[in-house]
Amino acid sequence: MQSESKVIFERNSVEFVTVAAQYCQFLENAEGMERDEFVDTILKILPLLYVKALLLSEMELMDEEDEMLETCVTEESYSMMNANLADIMGDRDDYLDVFVEDMKYSDQPVTRYISEGLSDIYQDIKDFVFIFRQGVNRNMHNALATCQENFKLYWGQKLVNTLRALHEVKYLTAHADN
Repeated sequence: MQSESKVIFERNSVEFVTVAAQYCQFLENAEGMERDEFVDTILKILPLLYVKALLLSEMELMDEEDEMLETCVTEESYSMMNANLADIMGDRDDYLDVFVEDMKYSDQPVTRYISEGLSDIYQDIKDFVFIFRQGVNRNMHNALATCQENFKLYWGQKLVNTLRALHEVKYLTAHADN
């Protein structure tokens, strides 16, 4: 494993932190935004966030007992973010998700929500950025390792599924309106 300082200050790590912070800031300032403008912008941020996560050096937690990291996203702030995004997306918030484990056992499609996907990604990314901004190398390393693991297991797939739905909102909605 690389030293904690070397990995957290690598170019790819710094670029990931930058895009992650931009993602959070964009969602935090999106209230009242028109759907078209919101979709146009988030369609540019999400792929960048995905690529920057892919480019991170392979990391592990410093110690297994370090697993519990501080969080800043409360249930209330998550709910507020989700409600705000659902309001922006309006009647285009829901989509059918085919990459769900439950799909194997059901003859009914599984409905997901763009607002929920973006909020779930936000929660993980915001907690990561919060710890990173505190500037404690060991915590920064562990936050980056945890975020990378969560990307692989959880929010990376959520991101691409949500991206697919947003693509449909932007292009298939516009095509259907013509």
